[in-house]
Parts: sequence; structure tokens; C-alpha cells
Amino acid sequence: MLVLTRRENESIMIGDDIEVKLLDLKENQVKIGIIAPREVSVHRREVYLAIRAENSQAASAGDMGDVTKLIPRQGGAA
Repeated sequence: MLVLTRRENESIMIGDDIEVKLLDLKENQVKIGIIAPREVSVHRREVYLAIRAENSQAASAGDMGDVTKLIPRQGGAA
């Protein structure tokens, strides 16, 4: 883990296109701003973990039913 010290209104860069800026410091809280390309998803960790768990659950639940009904038959046989 990289640990950096920053003051209010200072920032760090992640690669060439992601900037993390410290906006406000209060008692036990830090308010940060993240500037990143739209294609980069940014979530709080607890939201990220919930999304991951939901996706995993949906993928494993996968009762696909009879998918052969979705595939057209070859050779015109009915």
C-alpha cells in the first residue's frame, strides 16, 4: 500500500487521467473529489462489494430454462 500525505486542496494522480483531490478535512472525515473518465466506474467500497455480490449471485442463479428453444433449427425441419 502506498501512503501519501496531502493537505486540503492538494491532489494525487493515478495514471494520466485520474485525479483524487482532498476537498475538505473535518475531525474524523475527509471529503475527496475524483476526476476520472466516464468509462471508469468509481464507487464507495461497500457499494462496490454489494454490486459484485449481486452480479455473482445473478450469474450463479442462472436457471436458463430450455435455451434450445431460442436456437433456430437448421435445415428447415420443424
